[in-house]
This record gives sequence, structure tokens and C-alpha cells, in this order.
Amino acid sequence: MKNKIMSARNIGTVALLAAVTVLAAAQRPGAASPASPNTLTAEEKAQGWRLLFDGRSFAGWRGLGYDRVPDKHWAIDGDAIMKVATKDIPPGADGTPLPGGDLMTIEAFRDFELAFEWKISPGGNSGIKYNVSEELSRGTPPQGHAALGFEYQVLDDDLHEDARNGPNRTAAALYDLLGPLGKSLRPVGEYNSARIVFVKSHGEHWLNGRKVLEYDLGTPAFDGLLAKSKFRAISGFADKRKGHIVLQDHGDAVWFRNIKIRIVG
Repeated sequence: MKNKIMSARNIGTVALLAAVTVLAAAQRPGAASPASPNTLTAEEKAQGWRLLFDGRSFAGWRGLGYDRVPDKHWAIDGDAIMKVATKDIPPGADGTPLPGGDLMTIEAFRDFELAFEWKISPGGNSGIKYNVSEELSRGTPPQGHAALGFEYQVLDDDLHEDARNGPNRTAAALYDLLGPLGKSLRPVGEYNSARIVFVKSHGEHWLNGRKVLEYDLGTPAFDGLLAKSKFRAISGFADKRKGHIVLQDHGDAVWFRNIKIRIVG
């Protein structure tokens, strides 16, 4: 993206992001992770990181639009949160499909770094969403259980047809808005490390230790991307808010672990 001339009111944000970049250079997501998944090193604790997934339970999570986890659709599989493929879920007692939906943090966050690891099933599609308003999402199918928010795309780029719809639909993209550049994606079935930076109006997506995209809300460049996207008619979609972190139920099997967050600012 083109460099912008800084105004005085942007100096504080730039300084804060510079500190984030220094931390990123010293500790790439996953690079300094302990051998045991879903734990924090002493250094990470000192830096303010905390786990969003304890490796054993859904503590701190619930289904979007539910007061519980739709547990036939989501499971703890070894050391990861797994979205069970919808095709593998038996119907209910009356023979109808059991409703699923996205899994969200009970807590909401405003300015943060989020680190996580993900792996996708062959031909799979999923994502991690952020800046999510549950209220704004209520009218979204299916049955108000799908989140509206910025999405870090999780995808099998080789086999899923969405990758052929453009770079902004591929793995690590800001879904339907901005595609990643210079990414190195691990083979399907292996974990990728990822990071999202969302501080003030600035966002970044990282994949396997490399920053692959960045954006700034409210700029002509971002507004142009939004105007061409599927979200253009949704009032308030791109407003910065204190929002939930969401694991997407797109019907395919996907695994997430080492989900950790650090509040910035």
C-alpha cells in the first residue's frame, strides 16, 4: 500500500505499531512457542499474552447466537479445537440436521495481537473472524449463527474453488477485501502459524512468520476495497469496535490451537 503523510494525531498510533513490529521481529508467532501446545512461556506471560484456549475445554467460548457450544459441530480433538465436518454429523432424533454455527469468545477485544495455529482438511474452507458484533450478526444465515466481521481466511488454496475467485479469497487474505502477498503456506494437514494485529485503525495479517498484508480503516484505499466487496451494503460493517474473536463454521473440518491474545495500548 502507498505510504501516507502522517498527521500529528497519527504519531501515537505509529509509535505503538512500531513497538508491535519490534516484538514481532523478536518473536514470530509460533517460533518461540513451548513444546507443549496451548501453554505460555515465561517470556510470553511477561509480554502480556494470555491463552484463549486452555487445550482441554471450551471455557471462555460459546456459539454465536447461543448460550452454549453447539457440541456436535465443535469438539476438542487432542490439543486443538476442531470443527467437525457437517457431513459427518448424524441427524437429530427427528431426522433433521443438527444446527451448527460459529464459535466465539465470550469476551470482546478492541486493540490486540492475536496469535494462533490452524490446519485445514483437504478441500476445506474456514476462517478466524474479528471485530465481530453479535448484534450485527443476528440477521446472518444460518439462523443468525454466522458472524459478520473481518475474516482471516483459512483455506486449502489448491483444492477449494474459492481460491479461484481471486487473491482476496485465498488463505491469509482479509476475506473479500485484500489478498496476501509473498506468503508461504504449509501443506494441507500441517499446522500454519498465524497472527492478526488490530490496533487503532491499523490491521495486519501474518502467516508463518511473515507479514502478508496490512490495511488502515477509513482511508481511501480501504474504502475502495470495501465498496467493491460483498460487505459494501452492510451499515457499520467496517466500524472499529470492541468485538469478539470467532472461529468459523463453514461446514468443513478445521483445527485451531495455541490461540493466544495480547492487549495493545
